[in-house]
Amino acid sequence: MIEMNSTNPVIELDQLRIVFGKRRILHDIQGSLRGHCIGLLGPNGAGKTTLIHTLLGFHKPASGTARIFGCDIRNESKRVRTVIGYMPERDSFIAHITCVHFVRLMAELSGLPSDAALERAHEALFYVGLGEARYRKLGTYSLGMKQLAKLAQAIVHGPRLIFLDEPTNGLDPPARKRMLELIREIRDSGRTHIVFSSHLLRDVEECCDEVLILKDGHIAANCNLEEERRANRKFIEMETRNATPAFVDAIGALGCEYALTGNQRVKLVMQDGIEIRDLYKIAAASDVQIRRLNYKRDSLEDIFLKAMEQ
Repeated sequence: MIEMNSTNPVIELDQLRIVFGKRRILHDIQGSLRGHCIGLLGPNGAGKTTLIHTLLGFHKPASGTARIFGCDIRNESKRVRTVIGYMPERDSFIAHITCVHFVRLMAELSGLPSDAALERAHEALFYVGLGEARYRKLGTYSLGMKQLAKLAQAIVHGPRLIFLDEPTNGLDPPARKRMLELIREIRDSGRTHIVFSSHLLRDVEECCDEVLILKDGHIAANCNLEEERRANRKFIEMETRNATPAFVDAIGALGCEYALTGNQRVKLVMQDGIEIRDLYKIAAASDVQIRRLNYKRDSLEDIFLKAMEQ
């Protein structure tokens, strides 16, 4: 049995290299991933799907390796497969069987006995919201229902790590909201880690606490999102009334970088140790009214764009 320990990495990448023919796809990537929900980002061709398929055992590394919960994907692949689930981007259904039989089949392929697999299939389909439609043939399902069916088969055997490849792809707003709610519920249960690959930065930002960004087969960034946000400098835009040179000079005296961007508008960068209340104290002392204040930290989009520029 594979042990889960919060102090150990979920995934370790150890000089992992993947080559197709003469083309190198992943370039000796190295890193450790520990988050409960790990976002996997990058432009088309960055190597995201190749990395997922390699961790699933579909591709053999040209050199290096990776470990999932400490198990080497090269020589412990069968052991690894017992604790992972996979929701592929593309549909992989048998159209003329019912959804409950499809999910049961996938549970059996994951190692569950037939009776237990059927029971778990019913439970998984009710969990994702397909309980009333579980006896319908998959070929009659809408796109949103097919995505939920793929999620059900990925979690039916109770995996400790699931790979979600573009889980919200093509969904309308209500279906997307439901999918993200399910992902957060799975994350917050504490029993399952998630690798969430998506082109939609907003979806990743809503669900993930860690992000791995790939570019041209290299790791462009690997960061804890909450720590990154806390570490980023704080950007403020103020709309004022009766601003005076003394007011602006006092802001500069705090050590803040600032710029006047229009009539009574000030942009500034807050340094460590400076708080919003300090600005209001200066405004009060200078008889200046702060009419509007926008407070912004770097978003995941900012982090992603910086990684692409490096």
